[in-house]
Amino acid sequence: MPDITDNRMREILTRTRVIALVGYSANPDRPSNRVAAFLKGRGYRVLPVNPGLAGQVALGETVYPDLGSIPKDIPVDMVDIFRRSEDVPPVVEDALKSLPDLKTVWMQIGIRNAGAAAAARDRGLDVVEDRCPAIEIPRLGL
Repeated sequence: MPDITDNRMREILTRTRVIALVGYSANPDRPSNRVAAFLKGRGYRVLPVNPGLAGQVALGETVYPDLGSIPKDIPVDMVDIFRRSEDVPPVVEDALKSLPDLKTVWMQIGIRNAGAAAAARDRGLDVVEDRCPAIEIPRLGL
């Protein structure tokens, strides 16, 4: 599994503007909630994705049930995945099918899926596995 260099990660985090965060939780004690709030505070537009919260508003955005429900006129650059490793393939498949502007698939700490990563890389996307942007942004001085 190729690991990503700090320079490449810096490029990804600098070019990214809109992030679809899959597995968003409204519970402030959950990592997905804290990371989403951190990213929004850093100027990213964060689109929460969680079927159980669909239609609610979080972070000033509508919560979407799935990636396919995000309006096509919103240019999603990155999908940040807070799901178990074995649940990643359908998320990536949906992202590849539904998000024409997608450039990066990001899997959170502890999450890796070689098949999903390969599928995304085969489509020319950057893939980051087992990392957290809320840790990497300060570490890289962004």
